[in-house]
Order: sequence, then structure tokens, then C-alpha cells
Amino acid sequence: MKHRYLPMTEEDKRAMLETIGVTSVDELFSDIPEQVRFKGEYNIKAAKSETALMKELSAMANRNADLKSNASFLGAGVYDHYMPIIVDHVISRSEFYTAYTPYQPEISQGELQAIFEFQTMICELTGMDVANSSMYDGGTALAEAAMLSAGHTKRKTILVSCAVHPEYREVLKTYAKGQNLNVIEVPVNDGLTDLEALKELTNGDVGAVIVQYPNFFGRIEPLKELEEIIHANKSMFVVSSNPLSLGLLTPPGKFGADIVIGDAQPFGIPTGFGGPHCGYFAVTDKLLRKVPGRLVGQTTDEEGRRGFVLTLQAREQHIRRDKATSNICSNQALNALAASVAMTALGKKGVREMAAANLQRAQYAKNAFKNAGFEVIYDGYSFNEFIVKLNKPVSEMNKQLLQKGMIGGYDLGQDYSDLANHMLVAVTEQRTKEEIDTFVKELGDLHA
Repeated sequence: MKHRYLPMTEEDKRAMLETIGVTSVDELFSDIPEQVRFKGEYNIKAAKSETALMKELSAMANRNADLKSNASFLGAGVYDHYMPIIVDHVISRSEFYTAYTPYQPEISQGELQAIFEFQTMICELTGMDVANSSMYDGGTALAEAAMLSAGHTKRKTILVSCAVHPEYREVLKTYAKGQNLNVIEVPVNDGLTDLEALKELTNGDVGAVIVQYPNFFGRIEPLKELEEIIHANKSMFVVSSNPLSLGLLTPPGKFGADIVIGDAQPFGIPTGFGGPHCGYFAVTDKLLRKVPGRLVGQTTDEEGRRGFVLTLQAREQHIRRDKATSNICSNQALNALAASVAMTALGKKGVREMAAANLQRAQYAKNAFKNAGFEVIYDGYSFNEFIVKLNKPVSEMNKQLLQKGMIGGYDLGQDYSDLANHMLVAVTEQRTKEEIDTFVKELGDLHA
């Protein structure tokens, strides 16, 4: 009989116990005091056959609202984008799918080159000099940027715009607590970081100012004006950016950003309830040796052939833990590969066209809402997302929309007290004119 897992027979159990020198499982756990051992029955269902179990799990999975049968207008950091079919084909190859850390370059050239290409593409998109091999997600990348900035400037205060993703800000606060850093949130004015408030908060203890571009509300932050304020104070300028938007927008590196971070999920990584994700981290040359995580470099062997290796690995994260600026020495290689394959398949022209489609369709949807009598707050262009004011709780409307085959937008009232009954609507290139029109009509009927 073929098994999807390796079953353990009684003979296997006896052989293992004999190998480690004990006569029973009870003896194996004899060091655990009797009084702390659990002696009851676990509150779980009785075991089922594989066939019965698969039927039950499939029925549970079918209750999920997937994007194949529902039109999604939910974004807020995770987006429904076109994913070239070749992505799954490449990342499913066993040499990539089962690979671990490429510590041995002589047998890991394929994976190392894939990571190197990812780093190169991130540099081209962001306008930065160096990018690492990826990070866990956009939130941890942002927090790591703050830690690097504090260590580099020897300053203890981090300013972060309230227009930065709420979850990213929470991750930052968690990191900051362990490092005894002071996190201050900069208020928003008309959906953008308040420049006057930023000027007032800026002082000699501010190590970094963090903004998002486009920001959480989909608005385009004025990076030029921000850079002038931030660098006049000798603070680090950190920008969290949707990489797809950089196919159209001027990259943060052109505005003098010191660190650009974000999440590569828009490229080849499907939406999921919590992940997985792929953070990216790009810096200027002066910060090269302080970058967390891994770096892949290009070199030549004794015969002059091009090769790839993990480089700058003898850093404090590995050998001087008491002075470490980061505890991350890993990366999201498989998801970084997916992003690389997606970007390669799209090409520069394709990325730009895809970004333009997001801008145009969001603008079409915004106008459709206005024509239907909705109040769309904040004027100006939006990338992917914009805010619609409703007369009922967003959660209530989303439940009713789901019954009609549509996944509604994000409830901003969860994170912003002044935006109760405001929905953050995401419109990507995947949404058709018909889907947008239907969404506006259905929401209008519920809004009446």
C-alpha cells in the first residue's frame, strides 16, 4: 500500500527504543514528573480513515471564499494580481521546492543565481544600490529598517507616518520595545503624512522617519518634500513601497531614500490568510555591511567562469551576537524565486503596463462611486486603493456582499477611529469593468 506519509510499525518503534537505550515509551519520558503529565483524553475527534478525512477537510476548505469564484476588492497589503502560469511550474521543480540554505555554492548555483536576479530586479525597481535576498514579509522588513537606522545613527526615536500599514506599525513597536526605542506616529492630513507635524516632531534624537509610497490609503506621498525635511535633520529616510507601483512611479531611490523596503507579494505570490509573504530590503552603498539577512554576490572561479556565492556572511549577526543589529539570518527563497519568475515573465514593459492598469482601473472605480452618489474621500490619483464613505458598518455590508459573490474592501474603522464606516477599496488589473460596475451597484443598493 502506498502512503502519503511514513507509517511507524511496532517493529519500527522497538528498533528506535533499542537504539536510544530504553525499553519503553514511558521510560523515554520518565524525566517528566508525574504531577505535570496530562492523563486525560484530548478533546479531539476520533481518528478517521484517510479517505473519510480528506472528504471532511475538503468540505471545510470549500467553505472558504476563494478568488476563483469571488471578485475581490480587498487589498490592505495583500492583492489579487495576475500570476503568470510559469511561476508555479518553476517553483514546483524539486531542486527549488525542496532546497534549503545554499551554504555549498558548488551544488547550489541555480538557487544562488535566482536569488541574485531577485536582488538585481529589486534594485532596478527601487532605484537603490544593494538589495538582500529577501525577508519574511513587509512588516519585518520595515522593523529591521528601523533597527538598522537606530544603530547607524545612534539615535533612539523612530518617527512613523500614520499612513503606514497599521500591522507594520505594530510589528515596529514590538521590535522597538526590545531595543528600548521610542516610536512616535506622525499624523495624517488629507490622507498624506502631515509635513508641518513632521517638522515639529523632528529633533536630534530622531534616527529615522518611515513613510509608505503609495501609502495605506493608496495616496502618493510627496517624497521630495519629505526627504528635504528628514535629511536636514540627518535622520534616515525609510520608504515602504509596493514594488508593482514602482513600475510606474518614480522610485524612492531617486528621491534620496536611504532604505526602501516592502513586500513582493504582488509579483507571483498568491493571496493567503496570513501568508506566506516575501519582504524585500534595499539600501544605499554606505549601508551595505549593515543589511540584515543574506546577500548573494557574483564572482568568477579560477577558470574565469561566472559563479554565485553567499557573501558578507561574517557579520555581527553571526559572530558578535551582543552587537547584532538583527536576529534575521534567513530569507524567503522560494517566494523570492516566484517574484523573480513573475517579473521576468512580465518584463519591464509588462510591469509598467500592469502598474498602469492598476492606476487606471482604480480611477475608473473611484469615478463610478462618485457618479453613484458615494463620497470618495481625498482627491488626487490613487494606486490600487481609495476610500469610500458608507452609511452603515463596513463589516455588515461585507457580509451581504459575500453572499453576492464579492469580497468587499477593508474596514478602516478597525485601525482609525475617525474612519468608522469607511471602506478601503482595492482595484487591481484583475477586476473587469463589469465587476467594478456590479460592485458599485450592489454596494449602492445596500447603502440606500
